[in-house]
Amino acid sequence: MYEPVPQAKRSMITTNQTLPGYRIIDSVGVVRGITVRSRSIVGNIGAALQTIVGGNITILTDLCEKTREEAFDLMIQHAIERGANAVVCVRYDATEVMKGVTEVLCYGTAVIVQPESAR
Repeated sequence: MYEPVPQAKRSMITTNQTLPGYRIIDSVGVVRGITVRSRSIVGNIGAALQTIVGGNITILTDLCEKTREEAFDLMIQHAIERGANAVVCVRYDATEVMKGVTEVLCYGTAVIVQPESAR
């Protein structure tokens, strides 16, 4: 079940291979968050109307942002369940499963880190 992750736990997530100021002491493994979303009929109509005007299609932008955030939070929850305190090499991927239905995957390598000063 999806629950938003507190901002404090998001600070130990990076697309880099390392986390500045920290040393990786153990790799827990790959973690992922997957969510599958579809547009509602109301969303489709609203988006169609926005395309007539042009510019940013805010209905779809909001849907995409919420979907990515949910996949991101699910990845963090998976990392916490595996005992990690950080995630490196984070990436996103998306696949259209069927017309109007998209899977968004957020994945990375769960690690245990300690501050550089703790040597």
